Amino acid sequence: MENLSIINTKGEKVSDIKLNKEIWGIEPNDAVLYDALRLARNNFRQGTADTKTRSEVSGGGRKPWRQKGTGRARQGSTRAPHWIKGGIVFGPHPRSYAIKMNRKERRLALKSALAYKAIESKLIVIDKLEVSNKTKDFKTILDNLKLDKKVLFVVEDLNDNLILSSRNLKNVLVLTVEELNVYDITYADTLVITNEAVKKLEEVLV
Repeated sequence: MENLSIINTKGEKVSDIKLNKEIWGIEPNDAVLYDALRLARNNFRQGTADTKTRSEVSGGGRKPWRQKGTGRARQGSTRAPHWIKGGIVFGPHPRSYAIKMNRKERRLALKSALAYKAIESKLIVIDKLEVSNKTKDFKTILDNLKLDKKVLFVVEDLNDNLILSSRNLKNVLVLTVEELNVYDITYADTLVITNEAVKKLEEVLV
């Protein structure tokens, strides 16, 4: 893996870092990455949609008219599916949309997502991320780094100032290394990670 420049929050180069090729330099596995994204999106679903069958809707206990002699089609209940206010035949019922992935697949998916950011030059390493609790200070950092789309910041530790200064910026998400996941990496246009977070991440994934 080639060296990558480490910059400060003013956009100035500070030093270089050599990223671990076992993470940032692998060939991304699209199939596993797709499964990980599908798993993440499925986990967002509540699975609480429900419809009533003919046995659950109210009414319809009595036969609406006698079997023969009326000239009309025979009917047993006014809550059959073809009646207005009748039961639903194949409607949704509460269920879980969760799917499973083993640990090696999850790890490979995370590495693939990170590798894509490096391949597409959408990875920025900064020396540290220190701000006050003012949103305008965080906005200044975005301007210095020329970031105006969806940005994911990864830090080694979260503090109150980071949370307070970034929470009102709709296109900014700040996570720790432990919270890092495939969905948020893929969703972001740019991944900005601190030098210490890179070291911590490589310790976990290698």
